[in-house]
Amino acid sequence: MTGTSPSHAGASPSYATPPHRPWPMCRRCCAIALDMGSIRTRVWIAGQGVVADVPTVTSPGTGAGYPVQRGTIVDVPGCARMLQRLLRDHLPRSTRPTVIVAAPVLDGVDYRTRARAAVEALRPRSVLTVPSARAVAVAAGADLSRPLMLVDIGAHLTEVVLLVDGAVTDARRTALGTSDLGETTTPERISEAVASMLTAMLRQDRTSLTVDALHRGVLLAGGGALRPEITYHLTGRLHTPLRVVPAPHTAAVRGAARLLRAAHGHPSASGPLPPSALPR
Repeated sequence: MTGTSPSHAGASPSYATPPHRPWPMCRRCCAIALDMGSIRTRVWIAGQGVVADVPTVTSPGTGAGYPVQRGTIVDVPGCARMLQRLLRDHLPRSTRPTVIVAAPVLDGVDYRTRARAAVEALRPRSVLTVPSARAVAVAAGADLSRPLMLVDIGAHLTEVVLLVDGAVTDARRTALGTSDLGETTTPERISEAVASMLTAMLRQDRTSLTVDALHRGVLLAGGGALRPEITYHLTGRLHTPLRVVPAPHTAAVRGAARLLRAAHGHPSASGPLPPSALPR
């Protein structure tokens, strides 16, 4: 994860800021977790839970724009307006929240830069990012001390990610998702794409990590995990145990929220949350 606003270590105990109280009792801070997908945006606020699970559009109704396409933020001002609209009734005007954003694994610096620019509309105290695959694993309560293979089938993207000690070690993706299902894209095609990505990972891995993760089984998330026709074909193609994350469509935002809660309770979190406060 990345973050801003480093903490001031070594302060005198007599002048140290009192530790944070658990949310929602803490009155001097606010926190937001975001998952801005191509089709839907989900927002979690400390003390309120998931307050929005809505289409990713700049404005509802006619003339709506789509600021995120195939996992890429293509309209930063549009994302900013969308966030302001979604949160204007949930945040006091004077609030400067800490924000964590779940980001697609392979969009890297570009997505994080654009997401940070959009979030500036909320006047954040600090902005953190987390790979969505790690957030999903945290939401599922997965044991991150062992290699873990995660498949996230969204509306426009499908990602296959290998996590080792909670960090992304290998990742592949294809621009296919549940919104593509129709005459030309079938559940079998999505399953074949997942199997091909896993095969490529196996061939290029000179260690036993990918094999170990597959022996353990595959964690399945995203809206595709709710489609029985997809899970049926995946089970037949992968020849490995398949475990669906609870509430897979909201797992990324819930996992990001759990990471933010953990950072909130860190001893160094007396001011803006530093990167070192986040669990690794």
